Amino acid sequence: MPGGWYHITTRGLGRRTLFHTDRDREHFIELLDVMVERYRIVLHAYVLMGNHYHLLIESPEGNVSRALQWLNTSYSVWYNIKHDCVGALFQSRFKSVPVDNEGSWALECSLYVHLNPVRLKMLGQGKDDLRREKQGMLPEEPSEKQIIKRLKFRRRWPSAVRCSLRTCASGY
Repeated sequence: MPGGWYHITTRGLGRRTLFHTDRDREHFIELLDVMVERYRIVLHAYVLMGNHYHLLIESPEGNVSRALQWLNTSYSVWYNIKHDCVGALFQSRFKSVPVDNEGSWALECSLYVHLNPVRLKMLGQGKDDLRREKQGMLPEEPSEKQIIKRLKFRRRWPSAVRCSLRTCASGY
């Protein structure tokens, strides 16, 4: 839909690692920049995890499918050549969830994307921990020690993977 905002997620086939090296991550980000320009997509946030990635995008022209097909195909071809692999790299077609940019949904989605690297069991933010917290079974506020541990972990995240807080827009 023209003007729509979307939370995009794509996972590696069988949870396969998509980004082995900094160069893998850098190349994906280069392709992301080309996609933004070529398909006139507005990129609000992204994060590259080991076996998947998240994007928060806006599509003024309603061409999300074409843009993501190009991105995933381009990266797959490059990855297979570089790593001497054949076949599918991604589990399936990308997952796309429409985001209401009028309310707080866009902000919530951006927070979800940016905090994804620290949402780990070892940091007290695994899926079970978050579910219990929502049910009021854990303290709402993390301890100072937990916050420091999460911040240190996040700051050590590879620079080529760090989330974008910028808007990557061509002509907008």
